Amino acid sequence: MANDKKIHRLERQTGPSLQNWKSLEGSKAQELKPNVVLECGWGRLIFGHTFSSGQALADVLLKEKSGFRDIALYIRDPHVVLSLAPHKFFLDPSHTYRLWLDQYRPSLPPAQGFIIRRIQTQADAEAVNSVYARCSMVPVDPNFAYKKRNSRTLVYLAVEDIENQQIIGATLGVDHRMAFDDPENGSSLWALAVDPQVGRPGIGEALVRFLIEHFIARGRAFLDVSVMHSNSQAIALYEKLGFQRVPVFCLKKKNPINEPLFMAPQMKTDLNPYAEIILNEARRRGINVEILDEVGGFFSLSFGGRTIWCRESLSELTSAVTMSLCDDKGATRRILKKANLQVPDQLIADDADQCEEFLNKYQSIVVKPARGEQGVGIAVDIRDAGEMHQAIKRAKAFCPKVLLEPYLPGQDLRVIVIDYQVVAAAIRVPPEIIGTGRHTIAQLIKTQNRRKMAATGGESKIPLDAETKRIIKQNGLSLESVLPREQHLLVRKTANLHTGGTIHDVTAELHSNLVEACVLAAKALKIPVVGLDLLVPDLRGEEYVIIEANERPGLANHEPQPTAERFIDLLFPHSGDKKT
Repeated sequence: MANDKKIHRLERQTGPSLQNWKSLEGSKAQELKPNVVLECGWGRLIFGHTFSSGQALADVLLKEKSGFRDIALYIRDPHVVLSLAPHKFFLDPSHTYRLWLDQYRPSLPPAQGFIIRRIQTQADAEAVNSVYARCSMVPVDPNFAYKKRNSRTLVYLAVEDIENQQIIGATLGVDHRMAFDDPENGSSLWALAVDPQVGRPGIGEALVRFLIEHFIARGRAFLDVSVMHSNSQAIALYEKLGFQRVPVFCLKKKNPINEPLFMAPQMKTDLNPYAEIILNEARRRGINVEILDEVGGFFSLSFGGRTIWCRESLSELTSAVTMSLCDDKGATRRILKKANLQVPDQLIADDADQCEEFLNKYQSIVVKPARGEQGVGIAVDIRDAGEMHQAIKRAKAFCPKVLLEPYLPGQDLRVIVIDYQVVAAAIRVPPEIIGTGRHTIAQLIKTQNRRKMAATGGESKIPLDAETKRIIKQNGLSLESVLPREQHLLVRKTANLHTGGTIHDVTAELHSNLVEACVLAAKALKIPVVGLDLLVPDLRGEEYVIIEANERPGLANHEPQPTAERFIDLLFPHSGDKKT
């Protein structure tokens, strides 16, 4: 009896068809539809255990369409199929987890300000793609997803923020019974994504639970999910919900999308995403890459007998004089003002009385170091003289020269100009958290930081520093306060991505006057690549104020706009035909 119980537990863990593949040659094979291939909009699911031979499965996988990612799973002998085309296939480095649905335990509903529903329009599918882009995932064909919105086999889910009606998460459920009369009565979950810029906790868990309960209602027996072996956050979530690993393996075709999964790194570096996006584009074009100093982000690119040294998006094409101009915020303002561009009033904070007069005049001001980047040392919306003097003291720790400017209302706009053309524009929004009624402000910030850092390679997080504490204190709260359910709290007033701000593409919405002003600013500074920071009352209006010019803008922040492509075009204009 003891051995029987062990066998039963093993079969429950792995599933009968995975434990006893001989059943495929017997009665169960008669119940399965043969050679099942399911189109999902981002690629095809190829159910390997429905194929009578490895060669037949290999033939299908080799027909993968360009720009899509096919996945072959539940393969009886993955090593045999791999051997049929080892130069074209690879074993996916993902784990498969399974939840037996009769063992699922629901929980109390989390604090929510969102709804989970099927996609309803093509615009929904396009919004889902925006989430996938921010998570660096393969997009779904919006036309296909829209046509399948009421499918019984494919369940396209979207998470909609109740407050602003924005899509902030997505996943796909597949009903195996509907797909191929699965005798094991299973289902699976694919392409789970949560917008890393959203301050709400619990979205991923709510999506998984929704799909679990959906398939329980349909009477399905289990839910499988494939997750990258290194995705510790996702694995922790699935294990929390009761999923267990099962010996299921996936095969994929070698293609540009999958390249990081089957190719050893060309070089081991500590480069950040802002350098990597440029190097990846260069490699795609056959441009030689040499890392000079990975910690500082320095590298050289060589093509056609020409070599250019770069530090991320700063290259030799930007002169030392221009770099000095951009580095000094006061000098930047003076050059732009001479070009008849709109800039804010400004005061050097070297006289206490003058500083207080400036504060009295504008009532609310910005204190910032004259030099520096990534939002360090900046204090925003200073209204009190004591706070101002403290902010000046903190800013001097980063630069002896400190500037005061009026705190101006409007949207924080970053515009990327490359070769004197506007390539990308995005609204930057200061970070906020949303209360659950159970977690402290510090806990909510830490939860949001895990998501931000995972999505940006560690480049974005909300600092738990004096400035964050000051902004929280303005609301009569502290890091230890429990934020009431659904209450929004702005925890910084600056919108810099490095200090937790979020970024939202608005390239197509810019008024022509803003485009013209940004091009003129780049020309006035004589800089071929620049990130301009503006405050604008309305994207579609003509009014603006240019705050700063960044000589080394983060191009990765503006995907899917072609910032890296235009940068390489600038450096090597004849390399375009090398793209693949």
